[in-house]
Amino acid sequence: MKKTYRTEEEKKKIITRLNIINGQLEGIKRMISDNAYCNDVLIQLSAVSSSVKSLSNYVLENHLYTCMKDGIKKDDDEVIEEVIGLFKKFNK
Repeated sequence: MKKTYRTEEEKKKIITRLNIINGQLEGIKRMISDNAYCNDVLIQLSAVSSSVKSLSNYVLENHLYTCMKDGIKKDDDEVIEEVIGLFKKFNK
């Protein structure tokens, strides 16, 4: 399995954002338990979706600048295929 080196600051940023997303999900669970109005739940679900998408884009951008940069410069087909695969997954 491949690994990515991340600075402590980078890890902290990502984990902080994941904790925020987790808090949003916990809030939605409470809303469901409290029989909150569907529209309110859907708004919160949309917010979580946006948060996850934003974090995914952040990690993808970091991945392209760190892990993929040299391979792209060298026209490494494996790296280019990985980039294409990532864009396909992100555009679903």
